[in-house]
Amino acid sequence: MEKRTKRIDIIFYIILTLFAVIFIAPVFIVLMNSFKGQFYITDSPFSLPDATTFVGLSNYVSGLRKTGFLSAFLYSLFITVSSVAVIVFFTSMSAWYISRVKNAFTRTLYFAFIFSMIVPFQMVMFSMSKIANAMRLDNPIGIIFIYLGFGAGLSVFLFSGFVSGIPKEVEEAAMIDGATPVQMYFRVVFPMMKPIAITVAILNSMWIWNDYLLPYLVIGNKYKTIPIAVQYLQGGYGSRDMGALMAMLVLSIIPVVIFYLTCQKYIIKGVVAGAVKG
Repeated sequence: MEKRTKRIDIIFYIILTLFAVIFIAPVFIVLMNSFKGQFYITDSPFSLPDATTFVGLSNYVSGLRKTGFLSAFLYSLFITVSSVAVIVFFTSMSAWYISRVKNAFTRTLYFAFIFSMIVPFQMVMFSMSKIANAMRLDNPIGIIFIYLGFGAGLSVFLFSGFVSGIPKEVEEAAMIDGATPVQMYFRVVFPMMKPIAITVAILNSMWIWNDYLLPYLVIGNKYKTIPIAVQYLQGGYGSRDMGALMAMLVLSIIPVVIFYLTCQKYIIKGVVAGAVKG
């Protein structure tokens, strides 16, 4: 029995290792090609840089100069951090209210959030961009509220499931001690939401940081985020600076990878707690 268990563990380990290699390989190829000359990227994309193909940091310098990467980085950072903070703040309170107040209104509200997860973005993107323009939301501050709308469904779903697992006796004890609902939420409930709040923050950060279509439709070229700035390395008639493109892709994924690796231990715990308890 033990030998069979060990054999199964080894098989799973091999399968998971293969999956890890498959997922990591594209990132490694991009990193490798970011140090090669443009001709050699298209001619031999899977070969390691050597004395002939290695160009040092010239691709990074060229990419930074052509894309205005620093400005795009600051816009992406502001939009991502602000949007995630707004999403976590408002959806956690909404989920707490929905989970604790049981009536027809909260049930309808909950299913409305769930339904928003089902509707494809492509169905609403043109009408959304028109409304955003009419309401003067086509700027780095206005797009935060649009992200709140699109990110609320999944976030409320996860928060609601987690709140359902928090004993009501904890909140009742706070009320007996004289805490108001606002004090109870910020001093008792929200600190207990830390695992799921970090999970929601990570999932939304990766989505917003890498999002191309929504910023392109809403704020366009005036406030270029990193995905839009990188796209502009694509020239007319299919021409593109592959070296600079690879270099900028590497720089664009570094912040979100660092953030993910720092907080990854909370993801599985938070998702399981948020999805299973509801």
